[in-house]
Amino acid sequence: MVARRESESQRTTVQKKSEREVVVTRTFDAPARLVFEAWSRPELFKKWWVPRSMGMTLRSCEMDVRTGGKYRLVFGDDPAKPMAFFGKYIEVVPNKRIVWTNEERGDAGSVTTVTFEERDGKTLLVMSELYPSKEALDAAGTGAQEALNETFGQLDELLAELSAR
Repeated sequence: MVARRESESQRTTVQKKSEREVVVTRTFDAPARLVFEAWSRPELFKKWWVPRSMGMTLRSCEMDVRTGGKYRLVFGDDPAKPMAFFGKYIEVVPNKRIVWTNEERGDAGSVTTVTFEERDGKTLLVMSELYPSKEALDAAGTGAQEALNETFGQLDELLAELSAR
C-alpha cells in the first residue's frame, strides 16, 4: 500500500484553472533545496528538462537565475533551424519561488511561476502558466504540459542521484 501512495503522490496533475491559466502540480521525493537547485543551476537543468522520447537536443542553456536575470534555451538538431525560448526572471526567492517571462511568443507569451513547498522532506511543486488571453493559451496548445510527465520523471531520477551524494 505504501508504494501505491508514493507513486500517486508523484503523479503530475495538470488543471486549467481559468481560460488564461494552467496549473501543474507534482510532489518530488527530495527537499526543496535540491528541487530548487535542479531548476536554477544550468548544469542540472539541462540534464532533465528535455523529454528523452522527443529526441531533441538542448544546444545551449543560459540561465542567470536571480531577480532581473535572463535565460535563453536553444533546442534543435539543425543549427540552421534552432528553436529558442527566452525571457527574464521577475522574482527569485531561493528554495521557495521562481517567476519568469516567456518572451519568444511576443505579446502572447506567458508568465510562469514555480513554487517549492517542503513537507516532511518532500517538495510540492506548483507551476502556473498565466497567459495574457484565452486565445494565447489556446494557441500555445497542450504539448508542453503533456511532456511534463516524462520530464518530471527525469527530474525524479536526477533528484535521487543528488540525494544519494
